Amino acid sequence: MTAGTVKTIVPDLGSGYVATEDGVEYYFHRTGIKSPLDFDDLFGGEPVSFEIDANFGDPRAVQVSAA
Repeated sequence: MTAGTVKTIVPDLGSGYVATEDGVEYYFHRTGIKSPLDFDDLFGGEPVSFEIDANFGDPRAVQVSAA
């Protein structure tokens, strides 16, 4: 698992970006969030852990959970 922080939320698209400590940003979609973390409760700044999936062309965060 990779540690990071929710950086940006785009509620209309159901997506956002998480940033790792070294500044790399990964896109995530609300379907990649693990319960009990809820996309609708994210505002930015929350610490999370996630897996990186490179099967989408650009790597994206999946299995995003509260850290």
